[in-house]
Amino acid sequence: MTIIFLLIGLSLLVALVFLTAFLWAVRSGQYDDAYTPSVRMLFDDEAPAERGAVDTNQAQA
Repeated sequence: MTIIFLLIGLSLLVALVFLTAFLWAVRSGQYDDAYTPSVRMLFDDEAPAERGAVDTNQAQA
């Protein structure tokens, strides 16, 4: 029976640690950027353009 009380106390301690970490992240500004995710799909990726580009100096040689 004492192990149940020990596990309940341990689980409450772990939950309190996670709650503290979450509140710290919110207060430090981790979730403040609400604009960028909504327009991220409008930006073109530059990586495919770089892979398909041919160096004109080498192509003429």
